[in-house]
Amino acid sequence: MFNAEIFFKQRLSDHMKELNRYLRYIFNQHLAIAMLFIISGLAYYYQQWLETISPDFPAALLIGAVFGLLVSYSPVRTLLKEADLIFLLPLEPKMHRYFRLTIGYSFFTQLYLLLLAAAALAPLFFAANLGDNFTSYLLVFVVMLIFKIWNLYMNWWMLKIRNVNYRRLEQTLRVILNVGCFWLLVRGDLVAAGILTVLLVALLFTVYSVSRKQGGLAWDLLIEKDQARMQAFYRIANQFADVPHLKTKVHKRQAIVNLFISRVPFDQRHTYDYLFRVTFVRGGDYFGLFLRLTILAGVIIYFIPNLWVQLAFAILFLYLTGFQLVGMWKHHRTIAWMDLYPVQDDTRKRALLSLLQILGIMQAVLLSLVFLLHADVIGFGLALAAGIIFTIGFVRLYVSKRLK
Repeated sequence: MFNAEIFFKQRLSDHMKELNRYLRYIFNQHLAIAMLFIISGLAYYYQQWLETISPDFPAALLIGAVFGLLVSYSPVRTLLKEADLIFLLPLEPKMHRYFRLTIGYSFFTQLYLLLLAAAALAPLFFAANLGDNFTSYLLVFVVMLIFKIWNLYMNWWMLKIRNVNYRRLEQTLRVILNVGCFWLLVRGDLVAAGILTVLLVALLFTVYSVSRKQGGLAWDLLIEKDQARMQAFYRIANQFADVPHLKTKVHKRQAIVNLFISRVPFDQRHTYDYLFRVTFVRGGDYFGLFLRLTILAGVIIYFIPNLWVQLAFAILFLYLTGFQLVGMWKHHRTIAWMDLYPVQDDTRKRALLSLLQILGIMQAVLLSLVFLLHADVIGFGLALAAGIIFTIGFVRLYVSKRLK
């Protein structure tokens, strides 16, 4: 006899074991120290900025946009697997209790984002005089919880609809209404916020009505969405440990590939130089990781006024980038034909060290250019010199020993 609650508990237990298996590698000592440094530095300068905030700063719009986007992002983790498309399909009429439990699980696992955002934006809320006391901000948070539940159910109902354009239209309308509601609520325009809330409720009932007319669950879509989110987690974990379940995604990016391989000689000694450069651009998420960390570091350095703290953040992000790009060493571990290359074994290590050094110097140059936006020539020179020295030392001393 099928029991939906027992089945959910078993799936949840397996899911938590899988997450914990890799989280202990992700949140290692190196990353914990780096995150503590980043959070401490940002918190200090955030407080400094709040003391000089301009009365014209659109604080209500910023808080409303953050809260609205967070409640709009409400994926339902169904914990389904590919084989369920065959074995659970006959049990669909008995799965209602299971999916209600997955919605509840999704709510509580996404609650920490709401708590972090509420805690981070509370000082801005009071510094901009958007509320008289803590009760007014608590009311906004309670409304956010209610909206989060609504958005979770709307997202779940829309997963029964296969029309991509219809889902995108609903999601766009939902984001606009959520952001507008919280913007008006934070600035104190309760009447207008109430009108948008009524429109959101009308959208909720419309989505529910349309979903009721569907023949059944879109099992392939549910599995595809859940597997995509799990693969995103695996890509992050793969930077810290081997993940056999990872399905590598290949991107074309031919123009960028040409830039990276244009100067690689057509010679056996440079076989791995060619392979690792193409892997960096096309394989996995290495290129996107490099861009995201570089942009994030540039934004932080731009807004921090202290030169030495700027230099510290530049070095920190050079370390974080290099540390995660080392994962390219094991990217092709399951491909047997690499052992057949008629090249010496040490050329592989040399090729990766060379690429990491080039990428580190490129990132150091890009981050040092941020100092020129403030016309800080001294900062530019120090950041460039420190970045190049750190990159060379990191690659030749740390990475070289780690690859052994």
